[in-house]
Amino acid sequence: MKKIEIFDPAMCCSTGVCGPSVDPELTRVASAVYSLEKKGFDVKRYQLTNEPEKFANTHEVNKVLHAKGPNALPVVLVDEQVVKVGSYPTNEELAEWLGVKSEELTEKPKVRLSLTIKK
Repeated sequence: MKKIEIFDPAMCCSTGVCGPSVDPELTRVASAVYSLEKKGFDVKRYQLTNEPEKFANTHEVNKVLHAKGPNALPVVLVDEQVVKVGSYPTNEELAEWLGVKSEELTEKPKVRLSLTIKK
């Protein structure tokens, strides 16, 4: 199974809903990663703010940061190889790398509720 790692720039959260305006790109990525994790895929995100040691200890990411600086983030690795620098993967790219349909990354959870009404 392939492993995807996303190395985020410094920010306060990964969802994009923590500031004065919502970043739809961060929300999309957070949703796609959540969907993939729920399906059992090995997808991880690391934030420079919270996990600087992961950036320093991951050789390929460290190389990118030394060559291009922190503005190169996000950096995306698939099986420890850099596949994208400076932007987040599209749902289509994530789907291709993992062999799933891109529609699976935008599906809303189906929840059944059972209500009992008492008089």
